[in-house]
Amino acid sequence: MTTETARPAPVAGADAGVPHLSVAIVGNGFSGLGTAIRLRQAGVEDFLVFERHGDVGGTWRDNSYPGCACDVPSHLYSFSFAPNPDWSHSFSAQSEIHAYLQRVSAEYGIDRFTRNHHEVTEARWSDDDQYWRVTTTGGTWTADAVVLGSGALSDPSFPDVPGLEDFDGEVFHSATWRHDLDLHGRRVAVIGTGASAIQFVPEIAPLVGHLTVFQRTPPWIMPRRDRAFAGVEKWAFRRFPVLQRVLREAIYWGRETFVFGFKDPARMAKAAKLAEHHMRTQVTDPELREKITPDYSMGCKRILLSNTYLPALDRENVDVVTDRITEVRPHAVVTEDGTEHEVDTIIAGTGFAISDLPISHRVFGREGRSLAEHWGDTMFAHNGTMIAGFPNLFTLLGPNTGLGHNSVVFMIESQINLVMDVLRRLRTSAVGAVEPRQDVQDRFVAEMQRLTEGTVWVDGGCKSWYLDGHGHNSALWPTFTMPFHRRLRHMKTDEYVITPAHART
Repeated sequence: MTTETARPAPVAGADAGVPHLSVAIVGNGFSGLGTAIRLRQAGVEDFLVFERHGDVGGTWRDNSYPGCACDVPSHLYSFSFAPNPDWSHSFSAQSEIHAYLQRVSAEYGIDRFTRNHHEVTEARWSDDDQYWRVTTTGGTWTADAVVLGSGALSDPSFPDVPGLEDFDGEVFHSATWRHDLDLHGRRVAVIGTGASAIQFVPEIAPLVGHLTVFQRTPPWIMPRRDRAFAGVEKWAFRRFPVLQRVLREAIYWGRETFVFGFKDPARMAKAAKLAEHHMRTQVTDPELREKITPDYSMGCKRILLSNTYLPALDRENVDVVTDRITEVRPHAVVTEDGTEHEVDTIIAGTGFAISDLPISHRVFGREGRSLAEHWGDTMFAHNGTMIAGFPNLFTLLGPNTGLGHNSVVFMIESQINLVMDVLRRLRTSAVGAVEPRQDVQDRFVAEMQRLTEGTVWVDGGCKSWYLDGHGHNSALWPTFTMPFHRRLRHMKTDEYVITPAHART
């Protein structure tokens, strides 16, 4: 696939003079970077990566809060084609993953294809021209195809609490950490007890004067089996790369077996015994134990890993409050029992806008409908990647591609296989537009719901971001990941509407 076989660029009409690309990539995290590398490897050079910030990394650039780290083993949470023999720990810290992505981008020459500080404000499909018109804060381009690599963990979600905007102290989200703010001696409120909070709470608890953790739903927490890699191990990975590949495969297949627990609540209940033992050994206060013991099945919400969070809650300067927050006053957080909890700093550990992705309001497909309008209250995409009514558009880590057990980087690389196969057809087979057949897409969505039935995600007795407001699984791939990889290895032409390229004059 080379630039010489590309479809001709537009030369007339409203977009005359607008630079044309074969592919416009939105976002420069794992998804965008991985796609860009595969394009270069295939000989494609007429593409750009539009990044709204100033550096590669996506989630791993933005989330720099204290203690931020990955809960998937390092040797699996990386590109298969770019192994890193020098990971310092079995679970990597944010700074190390960010540095890895920076290095990979430089080594594969992606930096020169990247336009930093170019936020995509609109991407609009033209049926007449068979291309996307992509408008950014730094200019406008047309493109044969658009790859959305912005992901679901890109826009912080603040709690909807009356009075928060009138708080006199400092307020920030864990994804936009205030490194300039000294927390020593402060009275801090943390709202939320999800994956971010359980990492930064142990880091700030010894510093602050008092910490109040407002917990809506306690998480299930398992031990974090982390360790430092010895120098001889790193040497062996560098000297004998096959050893690292074998380790990666072993980790992958080991984590695939976790699916059995998610599909069988009884099996997961046995695994929960380990989490219960973990709590008993780390928390001495019986009243606190009762507060932080989940009343739903393990796995219904994301299972978290930590050796430090539970002991942090047991500190004398830390309180866990389970009463619902009713309002925020200038100097306090007020709960439904009427108590004013005096604080001077509020940190939101309340996750991201997953069910209503901001980018979906900026992407307009056939007939001018936005992706947000098309989705309504439930996101969907065929194979989690392409959407009927939105030709030549790919969403990486889109609907039904999240995981509760394995590495999403594996999912991203699987999706990129499909992206590359479709792009090859666009460039070499006089194809102008490709999109899923509606009936095929509907069957895929139905299959996802069927595979979710009987799992802890549905029957676990909790409310989570895995399920939308209608109780539909629009987020997770609910089974083993290898079938996903096989599905997306090649484009199955009978599943798609393939439109010939128009003549351009």
